This record gives sequence, structure tokens and C-alpha cells, in this order.
Amino acid sequence: MTECDRRSFVLRTGSALAALSLVPELLSAAPRPQGAPVPVGVVGVGRQGRAIIAQLQKIESVKVAAICDVDERRLRSGARRAAGAETFATHAELLDQAKDVQAIFVATPTSEHRRVVEDAVQAGRHVYCEAPIATAVEDCRAIAAASRGSGRVVQAGLQGRSNPIYKLAWSFFRSDAVRDLISMRAQHHQKTTWRAAASEPQRERALNWRLDPERSIGLAGEFGTQQFDVVHWFTGAYPESVQGNGSVRLHDDGREVYDTIQCDLAFPRGVHLQYEATLANSFEGTHEVFFGSNAAIKLAWTAAWMFKEADAPTQGWEVYANRQQFHNDEGITLIAEATKLAEQGKLKEGVRLPHPPLYYAIADFLKSVMEDAEVVCPIDEGVRATIVGIEAHRATVEAGSRPIRLDA
Repeated sequence: MTECDRRSFVLRTGSALAALSLVPELLSAAPRPQGAPVPVGVVGVGRQGRAIIAQLQKIESVKVAAICDVDERRLRSGARRAAGAETFATHAELLDQAKDVQAIFVATPTSEHRRVVEDAVQAGRHVYCEAPIATAVEDCRAIAAASRGSGRVVQAGLQGRSNPIYKLAWSFFRSDAVRDLISMRAQHHQKTTWRAAASEPQRERALNWRLDPERSIGLAGEFGTQQFDVVHWFTGAYPESVQGNGSVRLHDDGREVYDTIQCDLAFPRGVHLQYEATLANSFEGTHEVFFGSNAAIKLAWTAAWMFKEADAPTQGWEVYANRQQFHNDEGITLIAEATKLAEQGKLKEGVRLPHPPLYYAIADFLKSVMEDAEVVCPIDEGVRATIVGIEAHRATVEAGSRPIRLDA
């Protein structure tokens, strides 16, 4: 086969690395500008709120018109990043006075989400709520109840479902490429303190809500919720019980919220997810792995790979796939928009996402608001993932097993 024939074959099959073509509508893209930019507001401009502002500023069809935070220093910092935005001390003032704001991004501490979401929906605003969506099961259900029938777009900020690479991996997982699901493993490893310095005790407590056992759902809730939702989406199933344990392994500074946890989540038909999170070690970062009888798929948020079993059937597209070596294993790199990149001779440049996963979740939300596109992560899925995170956290605190009831 000549080089021209090979190139034509790649384009005809719809992928330089996959048997399944990645159709254009699967790729998340920001809505196109139509008239004046849509004004949006950000409630809570701490670290995550500022990250949201940074991604919104990449999108021409919107402008950050209003921000609010109860902490004056953070509000000033947010104002520097969102030049020209009106500033407010409370979300109630923003909703009452910034009448032109059509959508609200909620990035407050998790325990405060319910009040902001309920008020925003009642005020007729569309809402993007960071995940986990709450710290208590009853608050999760209240948020969902307020959203139903509101006529507003309410999206849970679970980023996996918007991630172009994860969408491609999902299409493989749902094909015969992985086949029988054997087991699952996921981790969030990040060496960091989780503690913010503050000169006043009251401000120190406010900033460090993740370390307050009365307001925090720990590593399983704050980090695990995002990853549990990926598993729910891929498998179409939810765990029935969770066993957990945890301890303080590095940050012995008087904290009660563990810096290291392990969980075993039992899914239907005997499949288990082993989950681990730590603030004491960064090795291998954040990822999820699905082990199947034909292949394993590893997802790492900005990249993904498929590792085929030796006895799995070989398909023609594999000859043209981009590959990476991992010790003794060879992984086929899953690349979004592979056909287009192959045509341009830029396949290897597409190995990682050009934007953070947060960008694609925000873009999908705005497409739902502005173009009436289907909500990628409905609030009900946010409720399920968050409840799993809450119960996993409780299991680690109790060092025991807990049932997970999502239909109560």
C-alpha cells in the first residue's frame, strides 16, 4: 500500500487510532458568538472561582459581568482577574442588582451550594454548580427538587462527561474493545497541604472549610465525586455499598479530616472499584482504570490510553495508531479529533487536551444555555455522584462499610 493509499485509508475509516470514528458533535466547543456577549456571574471567587473566570475569558460569546464573595480580599483578587465586572458582597445582592446576568457559576464552599443554587433558580438564572453539589444528602435532593420544572439549565460541574478524550474512550468502552469488565481502579494523588494561611482565626476557619469536619466531606467527597461520576457514566451502574478507611499520614497539624483514604466500592454483578486519595504523595497523579478481558483503558483527564491483551483480536486501524511505552506495556493513545489531526500531519500534537477539563464542562453548559443543547451532566447525575462521595467519606470516618441508597 502506498503512502497516499494509507492516508486515504486512515481518513476513510474515520480515525488514525480508533475503529470508531469520533463524530464532530461529540467534541465540546464553545458556543459561537451571536450578537453581544451573554453576561454571566461567578459566586465565590476563591481558587475554583478564579479558575472558572480564567476559562470563561477564553469564550467570546460570554462576559463575566458580576462576581461576589463574602471575603473582601478574595473579592478584590477576583475583580483584578475579571476586569469590568461588578462586585458584590453576597449572592443575594448580585441576584437582586445584576439584572442582566443570565447564568450563575457557583464556586462557594460545598456546604453553601444549596442556598445559592435555590436562590439563583428562583431568580430565573441558569446555574452551573461545582461538584460535589452539597455536603448532605438532604441538600443534594433539595437542589434537584428546586431545579426540576424551573425551566432553567442547571448543570452539575462534573467534568468527565464533557472531556473530548473521555468521550472517545467511552465509545471504546461501549464497544467490544474492552469487552467483559473485570475490575476498576482510581486514584487522586496530590502532595499538598489543603491548608491556607490566614492571620485572623475567623478567616483561617473560613478559608479552610475542607479541614472542618462539620463542613467537609473529605477527599472521597471533594475529589472522589468527580471520579465516581466517570465510573457511573462508563458502566451505566452505581455502587451498592462502600467500605473505607483513612488516616493522617503526613500533615500532622491537628487536622481531623484525613489526608489519605482508601475505599472499596461494590457495584452490581460482583465488580469492584478500588479508590485511593492522598495529599501526601503525587505519584501517578489522578486517573481511572477500567480492566476488561480484551483491554484496559486508563484515563488521566488530559490524556488516555488503551492497553490491549495479547489474545485480543487485532484490527486494521491499529497499524496507524500512535503508541506509548509504559515499562513493559504498550499503550494506544486515545486522541480526540484524530482524523483531522492525521490529515494535517499533527497526530502527536493531539495527545493531550489543549484546554483544562474545566473548560469543556463550562463550554457545554453555555451551549445548553445559548443553543438549547442537551445538558451534558444533569443535576440528577450530580446528586448520585455526590451521594456516593458522601457515603464514601462516611465509610472512611467510620472505618467500616456503608450501604449506598440513591433512590431513597
